[in-house]
Formats: sequence, C-alpha cells, structure tokens
Amino acid sequence: MQILRTDSSNIDFQNLVKLLDADLAIRNGDKHAFYDQFNKIDMIKNCIVIYIDKIPAACGAFKKFEENTVEIKRMYTSPKFRKKGLATAIVKELEIWAKESDYKKAVLESSLKQNEALSVYEKSGYHRIPNYGQYIGIDESVCYEKIL
Repeated sequence: MQILRTDSSNIDFQNLVKLLDADLAIRNGDKHAFYDQFNKIDMIKNCIVIYIDKIPAACGAFKKFEENTVEIKRMYTSPKFRKKGLATAIVKELEIWAKESDYKKAVLESSLKQNEALSVYEKSGYHRIPNYGQYIGIDESVCYEKIL
C-alpha cells in the first residue's frame, strides 16, 4: 500500500471522485443535485490517494471549514478494494496531515444510506453532532466531529 498526499489536480484522485459521484447519484436519487453542489473538488489542497500494487484504490480529502477545523470530504474506496481497511487508513492520514497543519478538529457529513462509511467514522472516534451549515434540516444527512 502506498499513500500519496496530493491535491485535487491529481488525475487518479479526479477519477476516483468520478466513481464516487456515480455511486452517490444512485444512492441519493433525486437529492443528488443538492449534495453535489457542496462536493466540487476545484482547488482542494489536501487530497490523499491510496495505491494497491500501483492501482489507485481509494481517496479522501480535507478542506478548511473554520479557523481551527477541517471538513473531511470525498472519501471513496473502489469496490474491489473494500473491506481491507483503506478507508480507515485514509481517515488516519487525513487527521495526521490536518494536525501537522495546526488544525484541532475535524467535521464531516455523510448519508444515512452509507452504513459502511458511518461505521468507519464511528470506529475512528468520530461522534455524531447536530447537522451543520447546509445540512441543517436534511433528514438523510448525518454529521460527525472529532477533536484531533
């Protein structure tokens, strides 16, 4: 396993995000357009791609949310690489990178329809918080935070 720190200009990151967006379009159905507007990747400076045998297998990113807080974004693992701990590895690496950048907290939003993702976040020490920002009042959304 190789972990690459990069930015959103990385073509492997972009291709994994395209697969993520296709998956989310199916999961989110008619709500996809709402969520999609908050998931643009232009100019994300902190992205990770995990490679297995030189194949891009998983990705994730963070962006500044508030002064001392990052928001975890664009988490995805290719189906043939799931259940191998890659999502947990991405979360840990993003947290390390955020701490190195002097951030103190991480927040994230996910969907109630993404049980596997919710499990990763909870096992990684994130706890549920009231929905924030654009997700307030969105019943399908669930928000989490973790002190780094």
